[in-house]
Amino acid sequence: MQKIKSLMARQGLKSPQESVVDMSPVESFRTPSKEELRELREQPTDPQAEQEIIDRIEEVYFSSDSFDMVQYELERLPPDLNLLELEEYRDKLKRQQAAVSKRVADLILEKQPSYVKELERVTSLQTNLQLAAVICTNARRQLRSAKEGFTEASLGLLANQRRRQLLTGLLKSLRTIKTLQRTDVRLSEMLEEEDYPGAIQLCLECQKAASTFKHYNCISELNSKLQDTLEQIEEQLDVALSKTCKHFDVSHYTKVQLAYKLLGKTQTAMDQLHMHFTQAIHNTVFQVVLGYVELCAGNADTKFQKMQYKDLCTHITTDSYIPCLTDLCKALWEVMLSYHLTMLWHDEHYKEEEATPGADDSSAEGSDESTVDRSYVKKKLEHGLTRIWQDVQLKVKAYLLGTDVSNFKYDDFIVVLDVISRLMQVGEEFCGSKSEVLQESIKRQSVNYFKNYHRTRLEELRMFLENETWELCPVKYNFSIAQLQEFNFMGQCRSPSVSPSRQLESTELVELSLFEQYLQGGNPFEMQIDNKEEETDDVLASNGYESDELEKSVYQDYDSDSDVPEELKQDYVDEQTGDAPVKSVSRETLRSRKRSDYNLNRANAPILTNTTLNVIRLVGKYMQMMNILKPIAFDVIHCVSQLFDYYLYAVYTFFGRNDMYESSGLGLISSRLRTTLSRIQESLIDVEAGGENTGPHASPEDRREKVPSPHLSQLVVLTASDTLYGLAERVVATESLVFLAEQFEFLHLHLDTMMPSAKKPFLQQFYSQTVSTASELRKPIYWIVAAKAIDYEQMLLLMAGVKWDIKEIMSQHNVYVDVLLKEFEKFNQRLGDVSKIVRIPLPVSNVLWEHCIRLANRTLVEGYANVKKCSNEGRALMQLDFQQFLMKLEKLTDLRPIPDKEFVETYIKAYYLTENDMEQFIKNHREYSMKQLTNLVNVCLGSHINKKARQKLLAAIDDIDRPKR
Repeated sequence: MQKIKSLMARQGLKSPQESVVDMSPVESFRTPSKEELRELREQPTDPQAEQEIIDRIEEVYFSSDSFDMVQYELERLPPDLNLLELEEYRDKLKRQQAAVSKRVADLILEKQPSYVKELERVTSLQTNLQLAAVICTNARRQLRSAKEGFTEASLGLLANQRRRQLLTGLLKSLRTIKTLQRTDVRLSEMLEEEDYPGAIQLCLECQKAASTFKHYNCISELNSKLQDTLEQIEEQLDVALSKTCKHFDVSHYTKVQLAYKLLGKTQTAMDQLHMHFTQAIHNTVFQVVLGYVELCAGNADTKFQKMQYKDLCTHITTDSYIPCLTDLCKALWEVMLSYHLTMLWHDEHYKEEEATPGADDSSAEGSDESTVDRSYVKKKLEHGLTRIWQDVQLKVKAYLLGTDVSNFKYDDFIVVLDVISRLMQVGEEFCGSKSEVLQESIKRQSVNYFKNYHRTRLEELRMFLENETWELCPVKYNFSIAQLQEFNFMGQCRSPSVSPSRQLESTELVELSLFEQYLQGGNPFEMQIDNKEEETDDVLASNGYESDELEKSVYQDYDSDSDVPEELKQDYVDEQTGDAPVKSVSRETLRSRKRSDYNLNRANAPILTNTTLNVIRLVGKYMQMMNILKPIAFDVIHCVSQLFDYYLYAVYTFFGRNDMYESSGLGLISSRLRTTLSRIQESLIDVEAGGENTGPHASPEDRREKVPSPHLSQLVVLTASDTLYGLAERVVATESLVFLAEQFEFLHLHLDTMMPSAKKPFLQQFYSQTVSTASELRKPIYWIVAAKAIDYEQMLLLMAGVKWDIKEIMSQHNVYVDVLLKEFEKFNQRLGDVSKIVRIPLPVSNVLWEHCIRLANRTLVEGYANVKKCSNEGRALMQLDFQQFLMKLEKLTDLRPIPDKEFVETYIKAYYLTENDMEQFIKNHREYSMKQLTNLVNVCLGSHINKKARQKLLAAIDDIDRPKR
């Protein structure tokens, strides 16, 4: 079919008849003639047979249009031709040709109507094209006439007008170029005036104008010059930005920020600003420290400027340490204040922008960009707070650790702590930081300093105790530790750097932060020197030594400070540290006070010594250090406890140590007190230094933390009977310890608030096991006086001479009772004499009387136990003697009930017991000695029971006594 179509295409628009006529000889050979076609049409056809004939045609005949079938058939002829076979093959080809011709003829006849119709359309199209050609010819002729008559003249006028406009624009451009050439002068003037926004605005406008005229050759050079000028402006702008790090000025910073905004570099400006702050911190601290180092070094050749900051800090001298630290903090405060003001500026600026939306941004894109910049700046500033404070901490840490401050005076070290405490307060208000770096560094220095300081103070305390004469230190009748300067920090709600005299001036500023207080000027580190001077002036006004109007009833002969001896105003100065820890009072001063009309019997007058006052003031200083630096609170409180421990151990060693306690049977030292004393001796007392060590030697490090046991001053005499064996000194020592314990109880809550939670059990144990045992020392200390004040041995001798196996009931008591009562009267008189020297509190008086009466009653029982023979009348005489003793004794003392009264009465009544009752008595009354119980069995029941019963009772006594042995 494709061959047929291509054949029709090559024939053009000819009719079928013409197509047949025009065929080439080959094609005419292929196509049947009209007669053949007619014959073919007339012959009956079998479509199926015809289709089979066509199908048997070889494929090569349909391969392409250029196929030469004649050549193909000729080439196929065999070399030996057979006529019969050739005729048969020719008939086959004819049949195939006839079938194909018939099929082609059928197709041509089938498409005849479509062909005629298409031919008509082509004819019509040819007619229309001829008409269009005529119309185009007429139009061209008319256009030619219009061009010649109108267009050329009009366009000439338009061309002239256009040329005029171009020349006008050129003149304007030339004038603009002339102006651009002169802008560099104006830009220089604006930079000198620090009008950075105006300079940048002008430069950007010039660059925009230059880009418009870039086609001019002269503009390329100008554009390059403007770019250099813009870079120069940015450099000056960066310098101007760096100036805000030390001295923030609102108008200056506003200009700088506006300039960066015009440049579209708001984020870059913030990055640069933080870099400048970091550089400012480094440069500031380096210059401050370098200045002091060069000043102290004098003409030394050492090139300090090339040193690293950390190495430079090691060259700071002790004298210049505090001034340099103060100046360092002042300079760093200025940097942090500038950063704080920078943040305030941005906060206020953004609030103004939010209040007037769209004022600066003319499009949504500009608004989004501004929002991104704003968010970036805010995050950068917030992150920069911690970064800058970290830099500040590291610089101050390097300075703190560069010098060994362990040998500083106490007041100087407190100033250091004060400055660092104020700096940490600044850091907390600056960025909410807990200043871990500063705390760790100052903790290291503080622990180092405090260990050395505490070791010196313990040695000083030992010296005080060994030179203490235990005489009363006269103070105000209403004396309180709150009156001491060392405890001022407890009563004033103020920062450690603010002195008391400035407190009233700043009461309305208490609620304000440091940045709010010093926003307009000043520096929180400027008050250090003033503070130190003011506190020095306030010492005598708060130490409790001088007289005032409230003391006129107590100090009758001391109406003004002019009567206070100079000794009261002089400090003890340690030769090693130069420290002045206490206001010492000499013995001459104490004696002069003692000879005055001081009302020593006043009920509430505190009893304390000069050493007690020293310990109290030391505690105040320790707490002052602890209040400033809480991380070392536990170390400080532990040292505070050692001060109390050492004082308690010294009082016990001086006045309470005696080997007769155990034999007395009175339980004078409780197990808690005994445990406390043992703990103190093991942990604090260097027994090797005193030659008392019998165990293994302690290591040098352990011994360094300990103090030798103190020795009582030779001026204190405890063996004189006329002074009741040093009762005045014992009262002053013991009651000063009790007073010290009371002050510790007063400080308990304050110490508890400072102590870390994990260490609070230590504090609770210290108070429950040590402080509370102070009053328990009264028993062993005053027992020694009671044991020696009355001659109990004489009473035993007198009782041994009494005859108890009398036959008559006596109405007169024995002489030994009167002798004993005289001893008590003499004791009472001596007690009154001592009370003229030192006030004897009621608890002390009660303990003394209790000890004396207990010893007297036990002496009576011991005397009765020495009786060899006793009748019922003798037992009645014993009761009479004891009742007479009680009656007279109750007139001498107000102590009720009489101690051990039942102890004597029960023993006397035991003389009346039967055998069975005596056995039960022996089991129930173990407070009596074996000798006393044996005497009851032998004397009272000896004549009433047999030997076997006596042996049984004695065996029961021995069983009771065996566990004691």
